[in-house]
Amino acid sequence: MRRPTRDNAESQRRITRRGLILGGGMAGFATLLAFRMRYMQVEQADEFRLLADENRINIRLIPPARGRIFDRNGRVVAENTPSYRITMVREQAGDVEAVIERLAKLVELDPEELEEALADLKKLRGDTPVTIADRISWDDLSRVAVNAPALPGVTPEVGLSRRYPQRDHFAHIVGYVGPVSDKDLERINAPEQLLRIPRFQVGKIGLEAQREDVLRGKEGTKRVEVNAAGRVMRELDRVEGHAGSDFQISIDSDLQAYAHARLKEESAAAVVMDCENGDLLACVSAPSFDPNLFVRGISVADYKALLDNKYRPLPNKAVQGVYPPGSTYKMITALAALENGDIHPDDTVRCPGHLEVSDRRFHCWKRAGHGNMNLHTSLRESCDVYYYELALKTGIENISEMAKRLGIGVSHDLPMTSVAKGLAPTKAWKREVRDAEWRIGDSVNASIGQGYVLASPLQLAVMTARLATGRSVSPRLIKSIDGVEQPTGYGTDMGLNENNLRAIRKAMFAVSNSRRGTAYGSRIAVETMQMAGKTGTSQVRSAVVNNAEVPWEQRDHALFVNFAPYDNPKIAVAVVVEHGGGGSTAAAPIARDITLQALYGEDPPLSAYPSKDRGRIRAQQERLRREMVEREGDGSDRA
Repeated sequence: MRRPTRDNAESQRRITRRGLILGGGMAGFATLLAFRMRYMQVEQADEFRLLADENRINIRLIPPARGRIFDRNGRVVAENTPSYRITMVREQAGDVEAVIERLAKLVELDPEELEEALADLKKLRGDTPVTIADRISWDDLSRVAVNAPALPGVTPEVGLSRRYPQRDHFAHIVGYVGPVSDKDLERINAPEQLLRIPRFQVGKIGLEAQREDVLRGKEGTKRVEVNAAGRVMRELDRVEGHAGSDFQISIDSDLQAYAHARLKEESAAAVVMDCENGDLLACVSAPSFDPNLFVRGISVADYKALLDNKYRPLPNKAVQGVYPPGSTYKMITALAALENGDIHPDDTVRCPGHLEVSDRRFHCWKRAGHGNMNLHTSLRESCDVYYYELALKTGIENISEMAKRLGIGVSHDLPMTSVAKGLAPTKAWKREVRDAEWRIGDSVNASIGQGYVLASPLQLAVMTARLATGRSVSPRLIKSIDGVEQPTGYGTDMGLNENNLRAIRKAMFAVSNSRRGTAYGSRIAVETMQMAGKTGTSQVRSAVVNNAEVPWEQRDHALFVNFAPYDNPKIAVAVVVEHGGGGSTAAAPIARDITLQALYGEDPPLSAYPSKDRGRIRAQQERLRREMVEREGDGSDRA
């Protein structure tokens, strides 16, 4: 049956209207789409091109080469060597554990190193490369490179790592580098992005830490194209950074090696200083340690062994260690009294073996007494009572002031860790620090370098150089930076009376060269190289007991200071042997041997030693020579 004509017409109109609406909608959508495509492709083209590039192109930092360190003769002390490593970027790796599992089948991964790396991967941003394995072999690196398609996010890299070819000889001076820690980031003001690269190495102690800003250099950047797996396809361009500055230090490697070998059996320190310009020629703390152990992060076992060593290899005893200077301090007391006009060099004091002060008896080391002593004989034979009397006349304030003028109780500006200030005590110091009044007995003790007085071997060397020259010679460690000579420690005239200085020097000469001198047994037999010195023995216990009868750690410290040659001072030397016993027997022979080695620049002839010692010295030289030869080959000369 056919529908009515009117219904058909109405239906036809509806279809036409819907078609028009639908067609219009489609046309509108197409128009909007076209406008949108035009907007994105034309007006936002640069922005989207940038986003695409960011996915395709990575900007990576190029760590700078760390500045090298040389000794005064150009021998390498610290250098950079190529190091192969494997890094991983978490967001490119995807399933990190699966990738690590595949990687472990190709390269042996250190469990501790891997654990640390996994912790870094979780903690750091996903696009930060983390070192999975460091200092791997070339073969390992090649295997990883060949299997790269199966290791997304993993990159074999060639970098630089620090190396100390002379090992323990310079550990306390140069220090070492190690991976950046949270503590380092807190210490460094406004740390650069470079320091946030995991395992990036910074100086931890010594010169490496003190001049970190100059040694580190400035990083470069490179743009690399990566594929969807994050693998580098090619390098687009790079901006090179700047290598750190090269340093030349004042230390003589050969002399440092000799002094180190000479002290090897002791817990001791030795400092050799150029009297003319203040250059530190040797600065040894024994025993020492191999700084290369710290570069990658020292193992728990190795670190525990260092901590458990009773000779304390980690602290730098030469600049950090402070000791009662004992009788080496007597030159200060004497010079203070002379400069203050309290005594004349010929004035005598009777030494009966003790002095009664405030109902307390202060003994001389020679219980039977020295008899009448003047300045010359009291220094030569190290009479204590003479200096007790000087302290009562001169007072602690004058003695303290003289000590500071000669370099004790003041800080010396050196780029080494924890350079000790020492202590030249005053009444105000005791009141402020000890909350107690100064007593006359404190002055008596201070006069012979006991009580509160403290000095480092470095300060004792400075004191000796200033006595030898009359100038405020200051220690210098940095000789040049990038070939530019640094200011010397020459110093100016201290304004001390030359006659007084001459009297002190003459008495020190007698210490080493008079038959009644306390260091006569360690004299130099060559007349043009004779030294002037002073022995010292500082007590570490209150009871008077023979050193041989007490444990090592309760024995007295042995000290000796000297300058040489006497007629034309070139070097000043200070030696401290912890718990060595007497200065004349333990420290003076070492100081004499180091002095001769420095003056000759090689093993001195046997004629430089007293005839009775030559057989022993020959055997000692042969032993030390063998030990030093065994170490040769580790260093290299600068081209």
